[in-house]
Amino acid sequence: MKLYYNNTKKGAKVSKEEKKELIMKTALNLFADQGFYNTTIADIAKAMDMSVGNVYNYFPSKESLAKELLIYSSKRFGDEIRKINEMDIHSKEKIKKIVELYFNISINEPELVDYFMRVYLSNKEIFANGCEGMLCVSAFVTEIMIFFEEGVRRKELKNQDFFAAFGLFMGYIGGLAFLNKEGILSKNLIDYVKPVSENIYNALKA
Repeated sequence: MKLYYNNTKKGAKVSKEEKKELIMKTALNLFADQGFYNTTIADIAKAMDMSVGNVYNYFPSKESLAKELLIYSSKRFGDEIRKINEMDIHSKEKIKKIVELYFNISINEPELVDYFMRVYLSNKEIFANGCEGMLCVSAFVTEIMIFFEEGVRRKELKNQDFFAAFGLFMGYIGGLAFLNKEGILSKNLIDYVKPVSENIYNALKA
């Protein structure tokens, strides 16, 4: 398992914000790998070569850390999708780029996708207070909403209920990423970008 604290040289000084991000990235791996309830703050501290008390200086509880991780992950996806939204290209090409982005993250940073699938979606009670609805994933959802709205405005996508379109899009690519992780797909995940993109566009086009 990849642990991020090793990315800094021993004894090298890091800022408080950098240390906080290192804790989050290490926790992200542990939560995705072991599950939320099977991971303790002590596990995270050990992986970081920190004291438990020091970790609590950054996060008052495991639940608060889980919520910040959700916001962090959502922002990572949202920032990348914003770059695609800002491109002056047809919605069909944007779909392909979003699918390619999601699949590449699934391959290169599987802990991000695992966190959504294995922690957020499977343990919603953890996020009941403070992350109601789409609150903690708004950075990601907002960019997807902007993508759909712009596609409709340009008459490239049909005007329909957002959540129906969102579920079709994200359910499809999320399902493929899950099948890939389980070793069920007959080809590399990236080989599915073109057919998946075309199927999504055909379902959404005006």
